[in-house]
Amino acid sequence: MEMEAEEGANKLQDAYAKDGSVDLRGRPAVAARTGRWKACAFLVGYESFERMAFYGVASNLVVYLTTQLREATVPSVRNVNNWTGAVWMTPVVGAYIADTFLGRFWTFTISSLIYLAGMLLITLAVSLKSLHPQCTPDGGCAPATRQQVAFFYGALYTMAVGAGGTKPNISTFGADQFDDFDAREREVKASFFNWWMFSSFTGGLVAVLVLVFVQENVGWGVGYTIPTAGLALSLLLFYVGTPFYRHKPVQRDAAAGPARLVGRVFRGALANRRRQLPCDAGEFQEHETAGYAAAGKRRLHRTPALRFLDRAALRSSAEEEEEGTGRRPCTVTEVEEVKLMVGMIVVWLTTLVPCTVWAQVNTLFVKQGTTLDRSVGGVRIPAASLGSFITVSMLLSIPVYDRVSACWCRWSGGAPATRAGSPCSSAWASGARCRWRWWRAPTSWRSGACA
Repeated sequence: MEMEAEEGANKLQDAYAKDGSVDLRGRPAVAARTGRWKACAFLVGYESFERMAFYGVASNLVVYLTTQLREATVPSVRNVNNWTGAVWMTPVVGAYIADTFLGRFWTFTISSLIYLAGMLLITLAVSLKSLHPQCTPDGGCAPATRQQVAFFYGALYTMAVGAGGTKPNISTFGADQFDDFDAREREVKASFFNWWMFSSFTGGLVAVLVLVFVQENVGWGVGYTIPTAGLALSLLLFYVGTPFYRHKPVQRDAAAGPARLVGRVFRGALANRRRQLPCDAGEFQEHETAGYAAAGKRRLHRTPALRFLDRAALRSSAEEEEEGTGRRPCTVTEVEEVKLMVGMIVVWLTTLVPCTVWAQVNTLFVKQGTTLDRSVGGVRIPAASLGSFITVSMLLSIPVYDRVSACWCRWSGGAPATRAGSPCSSAWASGARCRWRWWRAPTSWRSGACA
């Protein structure tokens, strides 16, 4: 009887996700009914429509500002860059809120509604005559009023606030649908990021080829209504998939987020700066592997990088314990998590220069394109559509990476997710970069890593 009871308990345990995932009500997630591609199908669909909405606005924004709001070229380019910077900086805040307080699902839910509200306001701004300048029959066009400008930019930055909570959490929420402790699901997750980026670039390609053409040849109102309606539909589909989602519980007991963890590790390292690092691993504080597995976390082993921080994991000396002056040491895993954060910040800093070049695609390149003869077969190609060459190259490279380069990496004995310096994860494979950030990030900071 005891053996049968034990076998039944093991079967029941195997029925649930092994990484501690739960459903929306906080109950253990049933592995067969939740997660995997069944859940990710809803998320990938949302990503395509969201990217279509974003690039439908961003790719042709400088043209709208100069032709409809009557702004000069230099101020319009500056305003586009400021707004784009806000869109890409707010995810840092959104990721922190998700990792520390609300979790990815609820942070995304609230932010997606703000994002949709911003799209609705932008659509109204370009559709209603009272919200943008009008031209008289004799060709005279009045400049935009202060109220019209304020309404339009208010709508743009509402969209930027919403993007702060959607961008870093939707991709990480998709990765949460695969169990790291299940070999088959872990292998599928390696391919998830590639196809995630493929869906993202597909939405962007539709925006720069179709929506931009509609905006300039049919009407700005129609060109913005289409992506807004698509975004609303994709959100509806996202909520339909709620019963299939797996959720990672917010670890509020982990020192209230990564910021405080970084502070604890650096303070501990400074406090022990005069102590020598021992060779015995037993002198360092660490928990048992089983404890990490039960919490759905990874146990990280000590690495030689940034050895100064290892002092934060030193156990209190006998003298300190007798005097009662000893402080609670950090664990080796906590120290290694901070090392990973520092390393990822360094990688992030190295991408600043390439990003300044990328920022010119939707501003300088578009304005230069307006001076070209873009007529092909009697059809005038919008200047913003010239950026589609970049998107097409990405769409072609991602399947090649997923089916050829990544397979070669695995065959040669490497893990493509972690070989950031190899040809297998070169700069053109955006899926590899996203996947690398996910695997390198600490469990409690994965939204921040993908921000």
